[in-house]
Amino acid sequence: MTHEDYRRALDAATREYEELGARRRDIDQRLAELGQTIGTLTRLLGLTPTVPYGLTDAIRLVVRGAGVPMTPTDVRDRLVGIGFDMSKYANELAAVHTILKRLNDGGEVRFVPRPGGKHQYTWNRMVTPVVLTRDILQAMHENAAEQAAARATDEPAPPRRTRRRARTERSTKRSAR
Repeated sequence: MTHEDYRRALDAATREYEELGARRRDIDQRLAELGQTIGTLTRLLGLTPTVPYGLTDAIRLVVRGAGVPMTPTDVRDRLVGIGFDMSKYANELAAVHTILKRLNDGGEVRFVPRPGGKHQYTWNRMVTPVVLTRDILQAMHENAAEQAAARATDEPAPPRRTRRRARTERSTKRSAR
């Protein structure tokens, strides 16, 4: 194979990868919409779901299907709207906040700060990787901020030792004597 053959194969593989990622996002979106529809119709018919969602999965379903950033209050209201039983939680909103923070820490949702304290969360869409060609790499290296970072000579301060670590080191030194 020649260099051009490799280039064409890489381009074809990259295109297919991006198309499959887009299809996966569409399927995930549709699954979330159907999950909400099923939950709402189940509630309207007075049926009890045979496999009830846990709070975390229900929140995933709601945020993924929303398509727009949502406040914790919006999430709670949507959960109630699809028939999720929130009565077992002493403080519904605190439970929703806790789950959203955990999902944010896990990278599943993204925190969207808003003025006035009405912060929102949105589903963290998959990132589509791209191939960095020579011209893109050159533009990145020519960027002034990149050049400044490359010339930096100061190193950040090392992290402070915690007390536990310091005690462990002292006890290790004592036992070595």
